[in-house]
Amino acid sequence: MNHHVGNIVRFAAASLVAALVMAPLRAFNRDDVIRRAQELAARPYATRASDLAESLRRLTYDEYRMIQFDERRTLWAEQSLPFRVQFFHPGFVHDRTIQVSQLVSGKSVLIPFETELFHYHGQFKPVHLPRDLGFSGFRLSHPLNSPAKFDELAAFQGASYFRALGQGQRYGLSARGLAIDTGAPRPEEFPVFTEFWIEQPAKDARQVVVHALMESPSVTGAFQFTLIPGPSTTVDVELRLFVRAGAEVGTFGFAPLTSMFWHGESSATVNNDYRPEVHDSDGLMLHRGNGEWIWRPLSNPRQVRTVAFSDRDPKGFGLVQRDRRFASYEDLEACYHLRPSVWVHPRGGWGRGELRLVEIPTADETNDNIVAFWVPEEKPTAGQAFDLSYQLVWYMETEAGSIHPPAGRAVGTRLGRSRTHEPELQRVFVDFGHVVKREGAGEIEAVLDVGPGSRLVHQGLQWNPFNETWRLAFALKPDGSGRPVELRAFLRQAEDVLTETWTYLWQPD
Repeated sequence: MNHHVGNIVRFAAASLVAALVMAPLRAFNRDDVIRRAQELAARPYATRASDLAESLRRLTYDEYRMIQFDERRTLWAEQSLPFRVQFFHPGFVHDRTIQVSQLVSGKSVLIPFETELFHYHGQFKPVHLPRDLGFSGFRLSHPLNSPAKFDELAAFQGASYFRALGQGQRYGLSARGLAIDTGAPRPEEFPVFTEFWIEQPAKDARQVVVHALMESPSVTGAFQFTLIPGPSTTVDVELRLFVRAGAEVGTFGFAPLTSMFWHGESSATVNNDYRPEVHDSDGLMLHRGNGEWIWRPLSNPRQVRTVAFSDRDPKGFGLVQRDRRFASYEDLEACYHLRPSVWVHPRGGWGRGELRLVEIPTADETNDNIVAFWVPEEKPTAGQAFDLSYQLVWYMETEAGSIHPPAGRAVGTRLGRSRTHEPELQRVFVDFGHVVKREGAGEIEAVLDVGPGSRLVHQGLQWNPFNETWRLAFALKPDGSGRPVELRAFLRQAEDVLTETWTYLWQPD
């Protein structure tokens, strides 16, 4: 590095450190966030006044991208710590600001907004922006893929959204702090993280801890996130929720995951797109409390639809990108084959409830249209704290590091019709891979259940020697009612179940 440039970098980083040292320090621990949340829940909700300038609100997507954080001002770079922090400027759709503090030896110090933290390359001129403006979010970095380079590890920005990365991954789906009335007839409520406290790690730290305060008209919450980077990055989540008195909430959705599915191998059309498939996730996977594994391929429906899987003490669930072949996507920019899957490991017994999957129509890949979350049978109530803990695993669906059933699993779902031979029939093909056949235990058979709305015309099971899978092929004839048909299938040999349970909701024309 040039000596003069090196001095500039050191001065820029040191100036941020000096500003933080001069800021007032106060004692802090997680109980402080919990206390704040409880106190806020006892009061009527007050909409936070936003001082965001109209010029920032009017920024276009491209104009907003022209505002970039000055890497010389990266927090903790000067101390050579294993984690670093950069901040997102408010503006464009990011019109809600947050306050961020760092925690040093149990003391909290606010990180003020400064225009000197950013480069303004576009037409926007940062005049009269107050130091208490706050940021729209922040990102954490860590030497994730190479000891010599800091890579982005996680980002918190927008409402209660956040996402993380493991080794070799590209950003895809997001997690949320809480979902309220998602997919319900009433308007959805979006809780917002309003304040964050980031613990300064030690020089040999292998994890970083983030605390957050959440607010909305109906609830408040105190969160603690413990991020541990690796081939599969994990985020341990501790939540304490408080419901405001008089709040009317239809559905509490916990551990919500949000993803995108535009089209895939089971789609009726390819939307005139050159890519065979476009999605961040291709299925919902559930490990039920009774040990059963369920796989639900995702779809882009013609209208909003919700499916629920009742359960007790689920062992885990997640939105999964199971197809890892580049040829399935042919996208060198988005790299959908490198988008992570996210698995939710519940901590402690979650009791009775249901896992809900909401699928929303989308005309392109710019909209997240898939949401999955846990709905407890006993809803949180005002005056009582509601605690929940779980772990999020951001992983790749590969043999080395994946989370999947110990037996066979569905690796392909395809639908089609013949234009000349029995065109009224809907043909379905499900490929099951990783199936271990027991010698001498009889033939493998498919157990297929077709719900009301259609009649099963014929079915067959065939071994595919080209990719070593079993293909279940069947044809359906709709009864003319137009109602969606629930399908379920798995493979077995004698009394042994060999695969997860494949489920699908087929909508006749």
